[in-house]
Parts: sequence; structure tokens; C-alpha cells
Amino acid sequence: MVNNPYAQYKRMQVETASQGRLIIMLYDGALKNLRNAQHCITSKDINGAHRMLIKAQDIIKELNFTLNMSAGEISNNLRNLYLYMLQRLVEANMAKDNTKIEEVVELLSTLKGAWDAVILKNKSVSP
Repeated sequence: MVNNPYAQYKRMQVETASQGRLIIMLYDGALKNLRNAQHCITSKDINGAHRMLIKAQDIIKELNFTLNMSAGEISNNLRNLYLYMLQRLVEANMAKDNTKIEEVVELLSTLKGAWDAVILKNKSVSP
């Protein structure tokens, strides 16, 4: 069996990434799938849109699942946001509605920007 070098590279990225970097990778994956879903809806690829929306939902579920709920109010707020996004994506999938997807893209982009800032700050502080 021939191993796919790209798959090996991606696996190594995940295995060696910091916790913060993994979160960024999850956000990037969700955003990529949502943009692909929007493209599928525009091009009338209903099955493709469904697959992309399910992938994005799975990533958001993973983000939700990994929250440290003992961290206080911020984790509770993130949980509520993730649950809201999941609901909107279910609605978007049923109606094949790019407007609802765009709402989630904007929310995820804002959260990703905050994580990017935190990670950049921590990199500049690290020895």
C-alpha cells in the first residue's frame, strides 16, 4: 500500500501542533467547508452542499466538546455560540440557504481572529 505524502504531512501537522494551533486548524477547516458549501449551493450541487455542511457541523461539535467548562463564563458563552451555529447550519442545510451559512462564517471568522491574536501574543512572549 502506497502512503499518500500529503496525508502524512497533514497528520504530522496535527500530531505536532500546540493546543492553540489545533483550535485554529479546526476553525480553518470549518470555514473552508462552509465556503465550499456556499459554492455548492450556488452551483446547485445539493449533495455536495449537504456533505460540506455536515463536515462543518462535525468540526463545530468537536470545538464544543473540547471546551473546558470549568474555565468560567467564557466557556459557557462559547458553548452557547457553538450551539447557535449548529442550529443555523441545520436550518441552512434544510433550506440550502447561503445567508444562514454566511452568518456562521462571520461568527467563526470573528472567533478565529481572537484565537489568532492570542496565539500570536503567546508566541511573542515565549522564549
